[in-house]
Amino acid sequence: MFPLIKELLAAPPDGRDLLVRGWVRTKREMKNLIFVEVNDGSCFQGIQCTFDRGSSGFTKETEAALEKLNTGAAVEIKGKLVPSPASGQAVEAAAESITVIGEAPAEAVPGEGSLPDTPPYPLQKKRHSLEFLREIAHLRARTNTFGAVARVRNRLAFAIHEFFQARGFQYVHTPIITASDAEGAGAMFQVTTLDLEALAKSGKAPDYAKDFFGKRSGLTVSGQLEAETYAAALSRVYTFGPTFRAENSNTTRHLAEFWMVEPEVAFAHIEDNMALAEDFLKALFTTVLKDCSEDLAFFDSHIEKGIIETLSSVVASKFTHMTYTDAVKELEKAIAAKADLFEFKPYWGCDLQSEHEKFLTEKIANGPVIVTDYPREIKAFYMKQNSDSKTVRAMDVLVPRLGEIIGGSEREENLGRLAARMAELGMKAEDYSWYLDLRRYGSIPHSGFGLGFERLIQYVTGMANIRDVIPYPRAVGQAEF
Repeated sequence: MFPLIKELLAAPPDGRDLLVRGWVRTKREMKNLIFVEVNDGSCFQGIQCTFDRGSSGFTKETEAALEKLNTGAAVEIKGKLVPSPASGQAVEAAAESITVIGEAPAEAVPGEGSLPDTPPYPLQKKRHSLEFLREIAHLRARTNTFGAVARVRNRLAFAIHEFFQARGFQYVHTPIITASDAEGAGAMFQVTTLDLEALAKSGKAPDYAKDFFGKRSGLTVSGQLEAETYAAALSRVYTFGPTFRAENSNTTRHLAEFWMVEPEVAFAHIEDNMALAEDFLKALFTTVLKDCSEDLAFFDSHIEKGIIETLSSVVASKFTHMTYTDAVKELEKAIAAKADLFEFKPYWGCDLQSEHEKFLTEKIANGPVIVTDYPREIKAFYMKQNSDSKTVRAMDVLVPRLGEIIGGSEREENLGRLAARMAELGMKAEDYSWYLDLRRYGSIPHSGFGLGFERLIQYVTGMANIRDVIPYPRAVGQAEF
């Protein structure tokens, strides 16, 4: 394999022969010199390839190739790796020849035969809005911003596996198609092979016994319930895969398809869960600060100031622990001093809003906060109930600048209490018989949490819209590419 530009930039400028392959970012001329910057996506910085018209090896063919060279063209450049006289770069390529592998015309090119015209390459030498780049998601990874997002996403994904594998967790692939709604919220995409048009014309109700799976099925909203079954056999497991929510939320914080990280630990109580979540976030932030420093410097400079400082402070801090009741008291105390402080008035029993969570981290604790013991009425059916019969052993990890980044709980291991809670919510026990079996055969205390991968990347990069941290976003009315 030929070396990547990342490797060339780290190599000593000893005059070695090199082969640069990538896409043209810029081309500029100065007297007899032509400078072509080439990037292959392996790192933020490209390599400068310098052509000297005065050199003996400069040919008419090279001149002709450079004359028609445009931004976006795929090229192969041969030359030598030499010290660079320019500031900000240690090495450059003393280019000897160039081959254009794939052109990227700056102007429209007439089509041939039945082929349509080729429009000009849309990524020209100017800053493009993020809204425009979403329309060309198949090309936006070639920009500085989205190349950096992709590299950060890649490193964080690998770091997640490193973290859990180093601690004895088994990676479990939970199903994408399921008949159970883990959250009990009903926001599932339906999966069916029934002829919906024919059903609509007939006016009959669908007979799911005739459907592909013999029952009503959908895309998973979480792999948690299935992960619990494997934790009850393998002790420590985690899932990391796509999940789906059919919520009509057209916001900068919601996607219909996103990735979730969900560890589940047998014999673990809420205190163990909190410690695991804190170690997990600190490990991920430490890794990205170390291994993606160039990309983070770009985000800190061009996307949101202070990202590096925020991540570093989370790594260095001890997370504050606070009950939901105490958190609400702090919020009520704050609005007593300033009535219009929040858009949504906090009260015991409300679901904390982002503005409340940010206030707790940035004004009360001055750092990350883990809020525990939420009212059971606003939490999922599977969470372990406290002795007060009003709260559950839930936890939300809140971080400055974002609010909630992790949500989890100790799970209810008592069969009677779990069955009673499900009946209270109108859930059919027969639909979850396999889940209840975990409480019948060798039941154990166990805990886990979920982290939305895209929310994590938003936090690390400062990207304001969640649709800009996943390659091809799926949201309300959006399923292009």
